[in-house]
Amino acid sequence: QAQFVESGGGLVQSGGSLRLSCAASGSISDYYTVGWWRQAPGKEREGVACISMIDGRATTVDSVKGRFTGSRDKSKNMVFLQMNNVKPEDSGVYYCVGECGAGPWGQGTQVTVSS
Repeated sequence: QAQFVESGGGLVQSGGSLRLSCAASGSISDYYTVGWWRQAPGKEREGVACISMIDGRATTVDSVKGRFTGSRDKSKNMVFLQMNNVKPEDSGVYYCVGECGAGPWGQGTQVTVSS
């Protein structure tokens, strides 16, 4: 089973862009899907995107639709989250996770959007 390590988080201004990466120690093809979730302090963790490892298609939650895009590179065992036109409410710790929530989970990368 793959294990995940996220990177690419940091500080970004509202309206800017950021690309998160998730590197797997094993094969991402061990999963049908890999997802991105996020959690802000004091709030529940929420799913953001789910990416098919079969054909690369990605779905996103309504709050980020049109702004965030999930993708994968099976040859590199990596998945990505392209974040465009970010908003302060996008701030939080972002996690990649197997089967879009079942696990395993990465340890997360912090994203902070300033106004």
